[in-house]
Amino acid sequence: MEEDRLITVAIHTYDHAVALKNMLEREGVSAVLHNVNLSTPVVSSGVRVRIKEADLPQALRIIENSEIFAAEKDCAKSSTNSEPVILVPVDFSDYSMKAAVMAFDIAYRHKAHIMLLHSFINPALSKRVQLTDSFSFELAESQEVGNALMRAARITMDLFESQLRERIKNGEIPPVKFSNLITEGVPEDVINETAKSVSPILIVMGTRGAERKEEELIGSVTAEVLDSCKFPVFSIPENITLEHISDISHLLFFSNLEQEDLLALEAIYRLFKNAPIEITIVHIPGKKELSSSDRRAIKSLVEYCRNHYPSFTFNSDELSLGNLGNDYRRIAREHQVNLVALPNKKRNVFFRFFNPSLAHKLLLHADISMLVIPV
Repeated sequence: MEEDRLITVAIHTYDHAVALKNMLEREGVSAVLHNVNLSTPVVSSGVRVRIKEADLPQALRIIENSEIFAAEKDCAKSSTNSEPVILVPVDFSDYSMKAAVMAFDIAYRHKAHIMLLHSFINPALSKRVQLTDSFSFELAESQEVGNALMRAARITMDLFESQLRERIKNGEIPPVKFSNLITEGVPEDVINETAKSVSPILIVMGTRGAERKEEELIGSVTAEVLDSCKFPVFSIPENITLEHISDISHLLFFSNLEQEDLLALEAIYRLFKNAPIEITIVHIPGKKELSSSDRRAIKSLVEYCRNHYPSFTFNSDELSLGNLGNDYRRIAREHQVNLVALPNKKRNVFFRFFNPSLAHKLLLHADISMLVIPV
């Protein structure tokens, strides 16, 4: 049959041909070697690696991105510390995969390396520890539990990575090098400490949908990280369709009318450079309604952005002090907003936006992605 016709995909020395054959077969592509010297295989030259013609598209993706599909020990040799890093905390849920897919698209545009991060809590250590005769036994028990949890996490991480490689192989996500880190600890603490260590250009996290967030009162890992992290955080709810930067058409930027707004807008420009995104700038009122000077400041900010970021389209809108929730929903609906961005300046706009009354009105009840930029 035509689909069983063999074609040569590469010609290598024997050792390299065997390594390529093994890599292809690990990814489900059958391969055979031709021109092997049967008496002394290791001295064979010009060994042909042949595959079925129908498997050619997948095989080429694997070969072109051999650093991604290589065995783990080979992958470690080729990794470098010079690439920018995007940190993707995962709990192996569907929304973790959704976040990873978006992270791959961003990483591909920025030539960045992805680090998948998973942490777990040892329940044996979360119990109150008493210095009794049984302390050493309890410590040994906790170590045994920790080892078991680490083994389980490693198995699940391997499956998660296999799904990502399958998507790369099928052309569903771009080819980006990635690694993983699994460690024991409270998730938000682990994320913050790892971020300090690797200095990512972005942290991408999946979150639950609005209904489930409300059940958990957003006492979630994402909320804790948004609160305390010193690096940009991109959160993606599970119920939305957002897999590529090109899916972002309208961004709502919450301004504090301070110098730090320009730093946040510059960060947005670097992250989404050349993407044709429309940005609506909105000032969150404090204790008073917008004054005429506030409106002039917003107009000046819009003009500044139009001059400095020509690939974006800028306009502005207003939130009234007594009708924040309804105005927010109106703006999100009228402009079909699919990303909210705001600067996080310690206890300023971010904390005003995230006090409990506003959080449930403006964020928890809406499935819209959010980008928080520390300034």
